[in-house]
Amino acid sequence: MLTDSHVERWLREDVGHHDVTNSVPGETTGRLVPKEPGVAAGVGAAAAVFEYLDVDVTDRVTNGERVAPGEAVLRVSGPAQAVLRGERVAVNVAAHASGVASRTREAVDAARTVDDDVSIAGTRKTTPGLRGIEKRAVAAGGGDTHRLTLSGMVMVKDNHIAELGLERAVGRIRERTSFATKVEVEAETAGEAVRAAEAGADVVLFDNFDPSGLAAAVETLPAGVLAEASGGITVETVPEYAGTGVDIISLGSLTHSAPALDYSFRTG
Repeated sequence: MLTDSHVERWLREDVGHHDVTNSVPGETTGRLVPKEPGVAAGVGAAAAVFEYLDVDVTDRVTNGERVAPGEAVLRVSGPAQAVLRGERVAVNVAAHASGVASRTREAVDAARTVDDDVSIAGTRKTTPGLRGIEKRAVAAGGGDTHRLTLSGMVMVKDNHIAELGLERAVGRIRERTSFATKVEVEAETAGEAVRAAEAGADVVLFDNFDPSGLAAAVETLPAGVLAEASGGITVETVPEYAGTGVDIISLGSLTHSAPALDYSFRTG
């Protein structure tokens, strides 16, 4: 949840000790516009920056809307000094979030050319302090947020398996989780995937499989166990993975490598 303390920290980071240029008198208006097509996200966070500075947000688009170059996604009015103080922080957060949303929408559209039901999901590969912004941006782009924190779902990864063994690791976790908590187990081979399902996994994560090997491995899972593909998947290769029968395709690149959408803030 975005709070005033988050916004204040962003603004303090940008302003530093003293901004000599920020001494413009009077009132002004401003608008946030993209220079390229994309999917809007982070609009609420950008608005919160201006509202914290007592600048009126007069109009804004909804997160998840496709936007065209020159189309205002946010309009503001208020003291010129406050508008200029907030503009860079607002632009940065909206640009980053919109880049994540735009990349996610590309991945979703790519998957839909093959399968209407497979989910495109983010991961926990997020920027510290910005996970909420980035996860909302994934959702705005039509993706699934996956687990938001470690407490959202238990994931048994390769390091857990190396320490305890697959069956023991799953059993130990099953003893300590709520009936409402799903357990996902990472598998690096088709044999491990079957063992994970037999041990009680609700979801099997196929890590770094190629599409042909993945399709065969998914066939071995019993009904009711979800299959997730992850590891080295790009927007360009999403259609190949979408045709393997998996339920979820997760991409860390949605959050850690999405280029910012190019925005400009114009006053007057």
